[in-house]
Amino acid sequence: MPIDLRAMTKTKTLDAKGRLTLGEAFANRTVFVDEQEDKIVVRLARVIPESEAWLYENPKALSAVRRGLQQARAGKLVDGPSMFASKKATKAE
Repeated sequence: MPIDLRAMTKTKTLDAKGRLTLGEAFANRTVFVDEQEDKIVVRLARVIPESEAWLYENPKALSAVRRGLQQARAGKLVDGPSMFASKKATKAE
């Protein structure tokens, strides 16, 4: 079913600082703003912090994280290493 773009067109006025409000549907959302000749296109976006981008560039690591999350959701948890064991080893030295 085609979308009627005319039904989505709204007239907005920018404030004195050039700002435009998009309404509550866009509150706290990240968007891309593309300037194209005589129009501006606003698209919803998801942004990955640069410090986390390595994970999405490493298929093996991403797979391991996703597998771990699946296991956690399924309740397949194991005890991790003791935080106190390393302190005891340090004190003994």
